[in-house]
Amino acid sequence: MTHAPAAARTPAVLLAVALLLALLATGCSRPPAPVDLAVLTDEQDAWDGRTVQVAGTLRSFDDPLHYWVEDDVPNRVELLPHDGLAELVGTRVVVEGRFTFREGEGRRITLGSVTPCPAVDAPAGC
Repeated sequence: MTHAPAAARTPAVLLAVALLLALLATGCSRPPAPVDLAVLTDEQDAWDGRTVQVAGTLRSFDDPLHYWVEDDVPNRVELLPHDGLAELVGTRVVVEGRFTFREGEGRRITLGSVTPCPAVDAPAGC
């Protein structure tokens, strides 16, 4: 049995690695899962680490400055980062991002996007 020299195999290995990385970067990301804030807060451990889409009213508090999205109950989830949120306070919005829950820190969505309602393909409640 003859084998190709290592130098001849290197480009093929590099190409395979590059294709795998490109597939992982684009093909394996899940779209945001639409979820009600009530479900997100009731089942926070089950949703930890997932990319979600929620609808609610954007609220804020000044000292210390923080922002959150809430429903009518209110079920609340903090939003980070704060960039561009000030002008949307009091507005119904659709929020997409990565949800996390930590004891002592609470529920948080690291934002991918915030869109005022009505939005195309907005979840119920928008």
